[in-house]
Amino acid sequence: MGKNSTLNTKKYLLILGDVAILYFSLWLTLIIRYYPHYNSGVWSQHLSPFTAIFIVWLLIFYVDNLYELAYGKGRLDLLGRVLRSVLLGTVFAMIFFYLGQDRLFSIRPQRVLLVDAAISAITIYLWHLIVNAFTKSPKMANGLMIIGFNPQVDEIIREISQRPQFGFQLRSIVASPGTNIIPDNLKEVATYDQFENLKNICIEKKINFIVSTIHPRDNAVLSKSLFDCLPLKVSFFDFATFYEKITGKIPVTTVEQTWFLENLTESGKKTYEGIKRIIDVLLSVLLLILSLILVPFVVLAIKLSDKGPIFFTQVRVGKNGKNFTAIKFRTMKVGAEKNGPQWATKNDPRVTKLGKFLRKTRIDEIPQLINVIKGEMSLVGPRPERPEFVEELQSQIPFYKERLLVKPGLSGWAQVAGPAYGGSKEESLEKLQYDLFYIKNRSFGLDLSIMLKTIRTVLMVRGQ
Repeated sequence: MGKNSTLNTKKYLLILGDVAILYFSLWLTLIIRYYPHYNSGVWSQHLSPFTAIFIVWLLIFYVDNLYELAYGKGRLDLLGRVLRSVLLGTVFAMIFFYLGQDRLFSIRPQRVLLVDAAISAITIYLWHLIVNAFTKSPKMANGLMIIGFNPQVDEIIREISQRPQFGFQLRSIVASPGTNIIPDNLKEVATYDQFENLKNICIEKKINFIVSTIHPRDNAVLSKSLFDCLPLKVSFFDFATFYEKITGKIPVTTVEQTWFLENLTESGKKTYEGIKRIIDVLLSVLLLILSLILVPFVVLAIKLSDKGPIFFTQVRVGKNGKNFTAIKFRTMKVGAEKNGPQWATKNDPRVTKLGKFLRKTRIDEIPQLINVIKGEMSLVGPRPERPEFVEELQSQIPFYKERLLVKPGLSGWAQVAGPAYGGSKEESLEKLQYDLFYIKNRSFGLDLSIMLKTIRTVLMVRGQ
């Protein structure tokens, strides 16, 4: 779908609008504050320090999911996130101005900051409401046709129906000849038995996008019919690509080996991997140094809680199937696995009261920074799994071992976007689809996004 897709366009529109609003709000605030003595000198004095503030504010907006299309929970939810983000940004700005005053700048913008924050919050909220209303409008939606049906199609249908902000409206499902596959809740969607009708359907239903679960090379009639639709300027996408853009996952059960050959080649990632390794080491050393203040208290708390071992070590599977020993602060009761390996579950009874806190704040992960420095893990990547479970899941889930193409990470795309645990075949399949999305699309931008969302999880004590 490319960078000009409906999904990316809205994100860029929201971000650019917020940038313009932040500077407009500052300009308006300065006019109000210094009227009638406002001049260009006042603007120049405030521009640099507030630019630094605005960069942090935009990062906070991003971390709080103000630019995520999946978070369309209504006006009250939007208002709450805007107010929370602006409040956090204002607290940061107060600290910044207090520390930098008479060192980095000479202004004392207490009242300017508060008025600017109020104007920014109101204007950004209204701006996001306008963009949401505009993109949710049926008149602005792209007409969508889906050819074929499977469980993943059903998932796509639910996503776009529940989130009109994606900008798609399902107008036709084309069934394979002689197949009755449309579920009861979609009976109002027309079905057709002949691929020859595609052009007429596109005209009648005003179709802009065609997504097919059937590859045109596998059906000559479908291929010719799609070719006939070219004059209508209809965009065609294979199902895996469309599913990936909508869900942030790879549909493992519908792709073939050729997909991996086309999308997971590593030759173009050497520079990225080299720079990422340097960043991993530098950030891990820095985080370990910063955590030295905290570690003695964690050690003491673990000892006082149940007098068991401080650390917990476990064999995990790393890149290319190579095993390594992961180290964490112990969060489970002594003898938690005396009956053999067990899946971690939500509200796991084996976790101690202190362990729950350490997990929610991700403090238990601190020792794994040593694994990162040693090169066994990365800060970002698929979470490392145990050999027993990897062997079991490889026999049950297609392409499961492909998640071992990269180093495992302290945090990953599946952790910030997917299920909390992989305590079943179904959840492990779900996590695999997120992991493959990361492996295919990994970049500094995606890594930064995951790290920022992980920070949000830590600050809001939502770890698992």
